[in-house]
Amino acid sequence: MNNEILYILLPDYAAHEAVYLSQAIASDEFALKENPKYINKVVAPTLEPVKSIGGFRTLPDYSFDTMPDDYAALVLIGGFGWSTPVADQVVPIVKKAIEKGKIVGAICNAASFMAKHGFLNAVKHTGNGMDQLKHWGGDSYSNPGGYIHAQAVSDGSIVTANGSATLEFAKELLLLLENDTPERIEMYYQFNKQGFCSLFLIE
Repeated sequence: MNNEILYILLPDYAAHEAVYLSQAIASDEFALKENPKYINKVVAPTLEPVKSIGGFRTLPDYSFDTMPDDYAALVLIGGFGWSTPVADQVVPIVKKAIEKGKIVGAICNAASFMAKHGFLNAVKHTGNGMDQLKHWGGDSYSNPGGYIHAQAVSDGSIVTANGSATLEFAKELLLLLENDTPERIEMYYQFNKQGFCSLFLIE
């Protein structure tokens, strides 16, 4: 299996939503990993730089046309692009990923995109609230009973999260990927959730 984790970035993507996951994949608490289990790669509509909401421009590793068929996980990073026509190009990519049993993560508006195309109808899930999922999903979203009002939800190979749940999203994906031991993943989560000063008290 290809060990690449593919992050799909659409124009006006939310850069912060990729930070904790990509950082844990590439580094430990000391430095960059010499032999990481997984490799982060960016996928965008074309090979042209894709701009974040904050104005940063990222140079993709792959376009939709050149991305590999095999990979470790597909991660849909939220942002404003998911409500635009370019998002329709992602539908067959996600469909194929789910059919192959790949790990798929979707955060913020990307989770609403998943609802819009029926990808959440067979799994427990969350997102930016039930109202947004119903609004985006329309008749294609038939699983409101599967909605859980939580920061992030993992069910089978699909992880969803709301836009404020970057860290919880990362934790659930890291566990699915078995990127490290559950104990070390929990340590990473708690360090970033509680903060250095809370965990390391000075007398």
